Amino acid sequence: MIDAKQAAGRRAAEMVEDGMVVGLGTGSTASQAIVALGERVRAGLKLRAAVSSSVASEELARRVGIAVTPFDDLDGPVDVTIDGADEVDPCFRLIKGGGGALVREKLLAVASRKMIVVADAAKMVATLGAFPLPVAVLPFSYRRTLARLQEIAPAPLRMRDGAPFVSDDGLYIADLALGRIEDPEGLYQRLRLTPGVADAGLFLGIAACVVVGGDDGRTEIRERG
Repeated sequence: MIDAKQAAGRRAAEMVEDGMVVGLGTGSTASQAIVALGERVRAGLKLRAAVSSSVASEELARRVGIAVTPFDDLDGPVDVTIDGADEVDPCFRLIKGGGGALVREKLLAVASRKMIVVADAAKMVATLGAFPLPVAVLPFSYRRTLARLQEIAPAPLRMRDGAPFVSDDGLYIADLALGRIEDPEGLYQRLRLTPGVADAGLFLGIAACVVVGGDDGRTEIRERG
């Protein structure tokens, strides 16, 4: 039996139609959608183009038979982007960036006619914030930026092998331990006005649909009203 992530990824891949331009997200559940989409491509599905939000997703796409086009080579919008989320609230507001690709993920999502989120049921929450909020910061003067973020909440720098984690865009990631976000829109505005912050992993008013996978392999499609 397939697990929740596989179920959500496969169901989202089934929503892709011939001739579409598809955005490929990043993360464990998005990867399941890429694998399933690759199966459909090998079975005859014709994509006009596919674009990726990370080096890892691009490499996976190529391995499963999906040709990837550089984002800036595209003319016009992306028809649909399939991506995961770390948390989804009832208003379809998201926390993303656990994999560190939040800047590219947002650029791809806002260029899309429709963003489909794939998630297991544990990612559906009443209020955002239990998952630390990723914030992408410029390496230049990053200690001063972290000090500004510490005025909002504890903001440890994400590390890997004893050094700062570096995103595909050359950015550092701070993970804000907020606990509960009462006003996502207000918080996002404050973060975007913080010098040194490139973007934050709050996706507000972007997701149109969530495919929720269950442990029994079933899926539920929830549309934003």
